[in-house]
Order: sequence, then structure tokens, then C-alpha cells
Amino acid sequence: MLSDEELVRAALAAAAAADPRDVPVGAVVFDASGRELARAANAREALGDPTAHAEVLALRRAAEVHGDGWRLAGATLAVTLEPCTMCAGALVAARVERLVFGAWEPKTGAVGSLWDVVRDRRLNHRPQVRGGVLETECAATLDAFFRSQRP
Repeated sequence: MLSDEELVRAALAAAAAADPRDVPVGAVVFDASGRELARAANAREALGDPTAHAEVLALRRAAEVHGDGWRLAGATLAVTLEPCTMCAGALVAARVERLVFGAWEPKTGAVGSLWDVVRDRRLNHRPQVRGGVLETECAATLDAFFRSQRP
């Protein structure tokens, strides 16, 4: 089984493949045995799609190959940045068992920073969460991108 650090390193590799116009966030879905099901990078700019966050794209692809329809029971989602409300809701709806992420997102994070969608007791599914894994490396990737965007 892969360590949480190895999971986030896979997400960092996915982020590195992002279109240069997109914020380099990467997400990878692993099944219960640790086999990679899908990976994706943010593609909002590349696809002109506001829902094309790395997590949503990876969850869609994983559902196609998982073999149990849209339910990703037993799966782990590794992502370089704390998910937003849309992505947190998507991983809850997909029944992802574990979420492992790198950098915290104080402005839009929905897994403890601004909101805590995944731990809301009113929901029928609450994944296990570990945040801050390889936080410095994940934040550095984002910082470099945003520095390059400034004149």
C-alpha cells in the first residue's frame, strides 16, 4: 500500500502536466488495493469549463474504470490542494473513503479551512481526511504559478 506522501507525490505529478494556463492542481484516485484508477489536472482554461477541477475530472474518469458505477467505495482521492465546495461535495457524493491533500486553501477550502463539507454530520457519507501532506511542496507549485502570472 502506498504512503500518504506517495499518494500526494502522484498528485503533484498530475499537477505538473496541467495546461500552463490552468492553476496546477493535480488529483489521483486509487482503489482500495492502491491501484491508480485515474488522474487529472485542472483544466478550466483548457476546456472552458468551470467544473473542470482536477478532482472532478479524476472522479469522473475513476468512475468509468472502477467497475461499480459512480460509487467509489474504498477509493482514496489524493490532491495537491484542499478541495473547494464543489469538489468536496463531489467526493462525498462519489462515496470516496479517504481524502489526502497537500496545501490548505484558506480562501475557498471546504475541508476545514473556510467550510468543512466532508465532515458535516448531516451527510450520509463522511470520508476520512488527512490534510497538509507535503504541504510545502504543494504550496510551492501554486506559488510559482501565481508569481509567473504577475507582470
